[in-house]
Amino acid sequence: MKSELPLITSDRLLLRIGIKEDIPKIVKYFTENRNYLTPFYPTWVADFFTQQYWQYQIENSFLEFIHEQSLKLFIFIKKNPNEIIGVINFNNFVRGAAHFCYVGYSLAEAKQGNGYMREALKVATDYVFQELNFHRIMANYMPHNRRSGNVLKSLGFVVEGYARDYLLINGQWQDHILTSLINPNWQTNENGDGA
Repeated sequence: MKSELPLITSDRLLLRIGIKEDIPKIVKYFTENRNYLTPFYPTWVADFFTQQYWQYQIENSFLEFIHEQSLKLFIFIKKNPNEIIGVINFNNFVRGAAHFCYVGYSLAEAKQGNGYMREALKVATDYVFQELNFHRIMANYMPHNRRSGNVLKSLGFVVEGYARDYLLINGQWQDHILTSLINPNWQTNENGDGA
């Protein structure tokens, strides 16, 4: 069980788990980017854009992290730590013989084209490999989302397959390209696994 919450930084960015005081910023991020993100997200649940919904999500994300189930990060620019510009979610933590997780992410429409997502994903995946000792991170993207594919490729994610009708995105089953990144420095512990 993890006791210390991560504070992940890069040259320009700060990544951390959301806290109660972030809820208005989270709602603002998703509300302002709703139209832009809709084609890439599952259908929004009814109360997604409310503070009540995010109150529960913040508490749940904290519990999931300390119980090693997920790591859900919000991205801030260091020079403006009052605005959320994106999210990176590592989900479905599997240990045992696997030691893998999945990553998904989004970035504000107005912040596209500045290299922020590449920078954020680089330090976030480094954290997941070095501090959480995962062996493999998987990321999947829709074939027409070339920007996402290019970011993953630039970070060393390798294409492993093509899954038809893989995820229900915006109410329609969408094909996805499956990729993964392997931790070259994965460590076993005394038990012979990395948990």
